[in-house]
Amino acid sequence: MNIPADLKYTKDHEWIRIEGDQATIGITDFAQGELGDIVFIDIGTEGQTLDREAVFGTVEAVKTVSDLFMPVSGTVTELNPGLADDPASVNTDPYGKGWMVRVKLSDAGQVNDLLTADQYKALVGA
Repeated sequence: MNIPADLKYTKDHEWIRIEGDQATIGITDFAQGELGDIVFIDIGTEGQTLDREAVFGTVEAVKTVSDLFMPVSGTVTELNPGLADDPASVNTDPYGKGWMVRVKLSDAGQVNDLLTADQYKALVGA
């Protein structure tokens, strides 16, 4: 299982990469493995300002549909345009091509409340 050390994580299995006041968010390798083959991603929150832990979309796999939760408060500035044609990229490259949204942070201090890679490994038993 791939858990990059340079990212932060949530207990709900989202990852976040911080770059200044911008962040890229997706779901973890563990999450995509638990979901199975991802067939559709529905994110209709572009341009919206959302609070931490708010639902920003859903991911549909063959066996289930799961909500996607914001790791931090912010405004959704971009959706990954490649997911419409290739939702399975979340399965094959969750930390690269499979990213989901980019956000402008409302409160950068919230990042300190997220899990480190080691803490996330302990959570999922990796």
